[in-house]
Amino acid sequence: MSRDGRFSTALREDARKQIERLGTADIVVGIPCYYSDASVAHVIAQVADGLERHYPEKKALILIADGGSTDDTREVARSVPEHDFNLDLIVTIYRGVPGKGSALRAVFEASRFLRAKAVAVFDSDLKSISHGWIKNVLEPVFAGYDFVAPEYSRYKFDGTITNTIAYNLTRALYGVNIRQPIGGDFGMSLPLVRHCLDQEEVWESDIAKFGVDIWLTTTAITGGFKLCQAKLGAKIHGEKDPAADLGPMFREVVGTIFALMAANAPFWRRVEKTVTPPSLGEATGQPAEAFSVDHRQLVDYFKTGYRNFGGVWKNIIEPEDFRVVENLARSRSRKRLNLPVESWVRIVYRYAAYCCTAERQRMKIIDTMIPLYNARVASLVGELEDMGQEEAEAYFDAQARVFEGMKPYLVEIWPEGKGGASSAKGRG
Repeated sequence: MSRDGRFSTALREDARKQIERLGTADIVVGIPCYYSDASVAHVIAQVADGLERHYPEKKALILIADGGSTDDTREVARSVPEHDFNLDLIVTIYRGVPGKGSALRAVFEASRFLRAKAVAVFDSDLKSISHGWIKNVLEPVFAGYDFVAPEYSRYKFDGTITNTIAYNLTRALYGVNIRQPIGGDFGMSLPLVRHCLDQEEVWESDIAKFGVDIWLTTTAITGGFKLCQAKLGAKIHGEKDPAADLGPMFREVVGTIFALMAANAPFWRRVEKTVTPPSLGEATGQPAEAFSVDHRQLVDYFKTGYRNFGGVWKNIIEPEDFRVVENLARSRSRKRLNLPVESWVRIVYRYAAYCCTAERQRMKIIDTMIPLYNARVASLVGELEDMGQEEAEAYFDAQARVFEGMKPYLVEIWPEGKGGASSAKGRG
């Protein structure tokens, strides 16, 4: 640790020595952990099974990068048999800012030292991971791709932050149609790993705490790396109801997206068309499960938000959209709430531009956006209720096209000095 409190590495001394003794590895699989004693053994076992089945001739390392859990996560991880002489398991507490980003930094540093030909990362709470996931994520890297994004089979109400913001902005801004840009399971080449490690300022920022998944996707795009998507089937891991409190996750993901918009404005302003990376492999495992949504709770959260933040909304969003929001909030009906997609797109773009001019207050500003997000999710629940999965996917594709079509509006309102061509415009 340096005198200014910064860590020059995320690897502790004991882990570093174990890695040095290994010398080299063809494959490194990282599993970031925090309070995962109930699930990590299953993930390790499936990763080991996949490596043994599909890459028995390759030397592999599974690195468990734990955030200092005080449950039995590390003990459970160490108890999983390694099975194969070509497979090693290292369990360590990473160093640095607490968060998944620092865990990935440890994985990347190990991969760089071992000169791994392919790197993969899987979440530690996965219930649906199978040995096929390991092949589907790693095989494209061996075939020459630098970044392999997951393509999950998701129920139409699952992944609402992805479906309302992350997917749409990644596609509209950066011109890459990646369906799951904040998926936690992905593959990487060593050149991309090195490129990420070279972004030294990131590892002391909020991205090291949260938002690292969308940062990786965006970094791969803006760095000009070769991208594809891997079909993985359903992702099952914990809470699904979008009416549950997703505030912290929303804040983390959207905060990072908006920060990256400011940093990459010169890049995305030049993007004029969208490309779709290939989807490779065959989905494995069980199909996505349907689940119920507490629509009333979504609407109540939105209406409470109007009472608390109506004045803030009026100052940020367009007058025409505020009138729509105000009418919805004052309506006595909870069954037919509908925040139109065009209003939602303008709201997202206005918040992004506003956060760009108030960086120190970004997270507080984003907090006021959460009730509006709940209104849009409630709208989706109503619109998609009678749709099958294919119809729902067509709906999400059409929504993303609206984001793309309204991108000139974002360029127009983007603040001067942040990669934009004009000064920030007030409402009206």
